[in-house]
Amino acid sequence: MERLHWPGGGNRVPTSICSQPCRPGERKKLVKGIPCCWHCERCDGYQYQQDEFHCKVCRLSERPNENHTGCIPIPIVKLEWSSPWAVVPVFIAIVGIIATLFVVVTFVRYNDTPIVKASGRELSYVLLTGIFLCYATTFLMIAEPDLGTCSLRRVFLGLGMSISYAALLTKTNRIYRIFEQGKKSVSAPRFISPASQLVITFSLISLQLLGVCIWFIVDPSHSIIDYEDQRTTDPRFARGVLKCDISDLSLICLLGYSMLLMVTCTVYAIKTRGVPETFNEAKPIGFTMYTTCIVWLAFIPIFFGTSQSAEK
Repeated sequence: MERLHWPGGGNRVPTSICSQPCRPGERKKLVKGIPCCWHCERCDGYQYQQDEFHCKVCRLSERPNENHTGCIPIPIVKLEWSSPWAVVPVFIAIVGIIATLFVVVTFVRYNDTPIVKASGRELSYVLLTGIFLCYATTFLMIAEPDLGTCSLRRVFLGLGMSISYAALLTKTNRIYRIFEQGKKSVSAPRFISPASQLVITFSLISLQLLGVCIWFIVDPSHSIIDYEDQRTTDPRFARGVLKCDISDLSLICLLGYSMLLMVTCTVYAIKTRGVPETFNEAKPIGFTMYTTCIVWLAFIPIFFGTSQSAEK
């Protein structure tokens, strides 16, 4: 025996089998033409070892365990109130709500003074209501998605901006018609009374509400767990995202009416930029609309650019 020479130069007797047993999480891949020999192949990705010869992919809501011998549920995540992505917007929203309420209280206190009357107090209250809703919607966007939260998101996400832009559009349209009519005759244009302005504003707002009602009928609101958004290459980092069933396209369509009001209001703001200095309401509205357009142009690429973010 000591004079025998084995392959590799060793003195140890070789194992008389062609394949070693596979480890957990590995399947046997048989060698063609040699049925008793195999290669051990790791069940990788989202696969687990179904039996000694096969790997199988876990269900969409599951991922393989550490040694790929079975499947376990994928952890569910949502935007937490303690997250910096929530704390900063909530702080800004609280400051905005306090500032808005301060202005409302000031308007109510001096409701019958000439300066409040001259500012168009009826539309100012409508505008402040829209601004308040815009800030308050922040809390709905961070709250845990369920049937009630998702339904309220659909209603109020675009409503606050629609109310604000409808009030501003009615204001700028009134200013434009007054000065255009003044070039032609001394008679006042129609529908410039406070009651008429409110009717026009609420008519514009009702179109937003009508669109939301149709959306509820066509596609009822509900929450979902999205396993595709955070389905990473490494199963260990896979997460299911709890969110409302509102697609990016649906969200843009929801905000589309607000965009239309905003663009129309901007057009009127440009047309009224040459009014006399004493009529000082037009210039702040114009400045507001120009900056709003810039914000919206920045919002769209940022929104779609974060489509793969868990905190979206």
